[in-house]
Amino acid sequence: MDNAATTAVSPAVLEKMLPYFTECYGNASSIHGTGRDARRALEESRRKVAGVLNCKPQEIYFTSGGTESDNWAIKGTAFANRKKGNHIITSAIEHHAVLHTCQWLEKQGFTVTYVPVDEYGQVNPQDVKAAITDQTILISIMAANNEIGTLQPIREIARIAHAHKIPFHTDAVQAIGAIPVDVQEIGCDMLSLSAHKFHGPKGVGALYIRQGTRVDTFMHGGAQERGKRATTENLAGIVGLAEALTLAVDHLEEKSARIAALRDQLIDGLTAIPHVRLNGHRTNRLPNNCNVSIRFVEGEALLLRLDLAGIAASSGSACTSGSLDPSHVLLAIGLPHEIAHGSLRFSLSDNTTQEEVDYVLKTLPDIVTTLRSMSPLYTDFLEAQK
Repeated sequence: MDNAATTAVSPAVLEKMLPYFTECYGNASSIHGTGRDARRALEESRRKVAGVLNCKPQEIYFTSGGTESDNWAIKGTAFANRKKGNHIITSAIEHHAVLHTCQWLEKQGFTVTYVPVDEYGQVNPQDVKAAITDQTILISIMAANNEIGTLQPIREIARIAHAHKIPFHTDAVQAIGAIPVDVQEIGCDMLSLSAHKFHGPKGVGALYIRQGTRVDTFMHGGAQERGKRATTENLAGIVGLAEALTLAVDHLEEKSARIAALRDQLIDGLTAIPHVRLNGHRTNRLPNNCNVSIRFVEGEALLLRLDLAGIAASSGSACTSGSLDPSHVLLAIGLPHEIAHGSLRFSLSDNTTQEEVDYVLKTLPDIVTTLRSMSPLYTDFLEAQK
């Protein structure tokens, strides 16, 4: 139940990857036969990814994952366009790969506007429009939030960006493989994705950069990725990414409908527990995401009890699991600290079964009852109700 953190590599993807560890292990930059075989596999993978996203193969750049893709898109655009301006617009609920990158850029002399969200975690495109100045050189808004699953109006934001001749980047790491993503339909200039979110391997991702978009080179060294991102390509990982993406979009509507039905059962069952609220938009959300806040208990205690019962969940992004601070996303949608601390994220995948959902719905109510019986906050609440 923690598939937003990562997914299992599918057997078909693993099978596709294995030869590139042993048989076709060449360096794609080598000119001999083994190297040429590797180059063919690399470029075939690029064509596959481009086909899914509806772009040109030369607009796909392979990276080490979503964090690198976000860093490259934002830093690369910022420094490439510094003579034009120094202002960036993003949202208050972005993944830390975006937020921390923007905060670092502020130390380098850039200015950043973090537009707010409503109670459902949605960005108002008019807030983005209002934030634009003559110094704005980039707008970056995620396609779907990684914690609460809310989908963002990125098509409308992209139109606003282009009307002002500003590049638009979207972090689509959670969206790819869950909902249809077409870069031409969206109108984005850059898009980030990561293989391990859709049953591919960890440590490999991609950045789509529309032809003509000014973005600085991210890693210097060799001539890999058309001179933009030096380092010997992770060929097995790239082959795995392309295969996983191809499989993820196959019958996507049918698979998403099945997962969304399980998600809705989770939402209905969990919010039936007294003093439990859904976080994020009820319908305009990822098909695999269920995020709830449970009053009078701590999220960490809930996670430990769930783990003992054989259920893996999270209290937010896996990237911030070591932090004791409440989620910046939940605070941004207006939750007080004490309620934000009692939040759980359940995230499903193609492998999630009806039996697993039923087990969660059977197990969690008793855990909540037990923890509330030890909670002085809950005792005070009951006394106040008398």
